[in-house]
Amino acid sequence: MKDGKIQTAVVGVSGYAGMELARLLLHHPRLATTPPVFTGRVEDGRDSVPLVSLFPQLADNHGSPELKMEPFTWQILEERGVDMLFLATPHEQSRSWVPQAIERGLRVVDLSGAWRLAETENRAVYKLTDEDPERAAELQMESVYGLPELHRAKIAKARLVANPGCYATSIILALKPLIASGWVNTERGIICDAKSGVSGAGKAPTAKTHFMHAADNLSAYGIFTHRHLGELLEQLELDSDEVIFTPHLLPIPRGILSTIYVSFWEPKTAAEVNRCYHKFFARSPMVRAFGTQVPQLQYSVRTNYCDIGFQLSPNGRRCVIVSCLDNLLKGAAGQAVQNMNLMYGWNEAEGLL
Repeated sequence: MKDGKIQTAVVGVSGYAGMELARLLLHHPRLATTPPVFTGRVEDGRDSVPLVSLFPQLADNHGSPELKMEPFTWQILEERGVDMLFLATPHEQSRSWVPQAIERGLRVVDLSGAWRLAETENRAVYKLTDEDPERAAELQMESVYGLPELHRAKIAKARLVANPGCYATSIILALKPLIASGWVNTERGIICDAKSGVSGAGKAPTAKTHFMHAADNLSAYGIFTHRHLGELLEQLELDSDEVIFTPHLLPIPRGILSTIYVSFWEPKTAAEVNRCYHKFFARSPMVRAFGTQVPQLQYSVRTNYCDIGFQLSPNGRRCVIVSCLDNLLKGAAGQAVQNMNLMYGWNEAEGLL
């Protein structure tokens, strides 16, 4: 970091989250004179690819023709003076590269699931292996779960921030205020019914995400086995028998809508629940508490907001919460930028509104 400015780099810019990250960083007011270093897989042995050939939507009338995606090497990052590294890479790659990045003095925001989970049994879903298990264990303990609304102070000091999963973000933010208040009767169980657009599955097409399967369809998947379940258990401090999380694939490009069902120990009024949310998120510019107005995807898609609303049963003992966000922004790239802002002492919403 020189003269109050930082040099960022994005590894894995060619994916959906990588593209959104490039767009946000290129327009971030703190980075106006220091465009990111973009790296990724360059085919056919070429030394670089124009960024606008991958993403024409990033073209402008200024310096965009000069922006290139180059093959990744640690030497490039060193030569360009990179301070802040974003990894939009597969879980296995992030698990391998983060120790090397930390050794080189870089601060890292990792968008994969490689460093999110503290508990070995939860992390097993990723089937990760470590070249140096002892060092990996040390970094796992140091890693901060990058949900600013819960861990703002720790993120500010962190060298390694593990960006949360998109489903996990929508559900944790909806539930945490109520669970922290002690109101939720976990013995009755919590049901999380979540639906995501197809971009949540990544850019590589699969038999279940191509148009002929996803269009005019709605399908459940990963029941009891989805890799974001461990994040819910750890961040909400729940046992596996206290929550059911079922994700679904929506036939839309982007966005997540989570409908969450809870019971309270004692009856609550709508005013009490509304106060609970507003108090918890009083310092959180990227959460909009809608009260008893139930949010819709169209309100939050292409923004970095998580929108939360609720409805109570007539007796005040049951509550249905609806949480909406954009899986590529608050669920990925936007949250990564929010974490970067905190790590460098900037307003956490800077470059996101």
